[in-house]
Amino acid sequence: MGKNRPQSAAAQACPCGGHAYAACCGRFIGQQQLPHTPEELMRSRYTAYTLGNEAYVRATWYPRTLPAGPLVSTEPGMTWLGLEVRRHAAAGDEGTVEFVARYKVGGRAQRMHEVSRFVREEGRWYYLDGSFPAGRT
Repeated sequence: MGKNRPQSAAAQACPCGGHAYAACCGRFIGQQQLPHTPEELMRSRYTAYTLGNEAYVRATWYPRTLPAGPLVSTEPGMTWLGLEVRRHAAAGDEGTVEFVARYKVGGRAQRMHEVSRFVREEGRWYYLDGSFPAGRT
């Protein structure tokens, strides 16, 4: 007694910056629930990228825009540093999420700033595509 025990994986903070993983993105990645909003889907996809979960990233990409080949980076030394959601909106079966994801490769900090588009079909949200705003930080 009195020793510090490491948190279980379910109790650890979610990589997306939300609450405990199990109560945040873990419920979507573990397929207990479907994301209700484009923001929830985007956060869970970010988390899947950080965990190297190729299957979840593929399953949540709209089939008509899904590219061939690997989607999750296997670059050695890549570390995800954090996610900032700048804005999100949904109207009917379409939505957008603007975010900045920060990561490190080979000791160098990088960032990806994207405005992602989402579509809902048969009650399920999918990532459709994204654009990269120029000059916006």
